[in-house]
Amino acid sequence: MRPFRADRRGGGVHARFEAAEVEVLRRFAADAASRAEQAADGSESGAAADPAGARLLPDAYPDDAEASAEFRRFTAERIAERKADNARAVIDSLGNATGEAVEVRLDGAQAQAWLRTLTDIRLVLAAGLGIERDGDEGDVHDLESATRRAVYDWLAAVQEFLVHAVTRASRR
Repeated sequence: MRPFRADRRGGGVHARFEAAEVEVLRRFAADAASRAEQAADGSESGAAADPAGARLLPDAYPDDAEASAEFRRFTAERIAERKADNARAVIDSLGNATGEAVEVRLDGAQAQAWLRTLTDIRLVLAAGLGIERDGDEGDVHDLESATRRAVYDWLAAVQEFLVHAVTRASRR
C-alpha cells in the first residue's frame, strides 16, 4: 500500500493498494454491509444473534429494551442502507479489475464513505476478536484469528492515513 495522500492537483486524496489488499477491502466491506442489513431486519437472526451486527447497529437505549426496539424500528433500515451504500462506494472505487494493484482517487464524499466503512469493518473484526476497548488484544489463538487481528491493525493504519490526507486536502 502507498498510503493516502492529499491530491496536489485540486483536492481529494489518493492511495495505491496492492491486489491482495484490494481483495481484503472488497471482501470485508461486503461483509460489513451484509451484517448491517441482517442486523436491521429485526428478526432473531438480526443484531441480537450476531455480536458484529450489534456493534454496527447498537441499542440506542441499552437500559431500556422497549425504547431501543422502538428506535430500531424507525431507524435501523435506513442506517443499514447507508452503511451498505458506503461499502458499495468503497468497492466501486476499487474498480472491477482482479489480481491488479489499484490507484484510488477519492473526492470528499467518497473519502467519508471510506472512513465510515473502515470503521464498520473494524467493528465487525473487533466483535469477532473480542476487542471491547482500546488496548485490548482480543482472542488471538490460531492463524485465522491472528490474520484477522493483522487486518484489524492494518485497517487502523489505512484509516489514520486517510484522516490525515483528508485533513491536509481540506486545508488547500
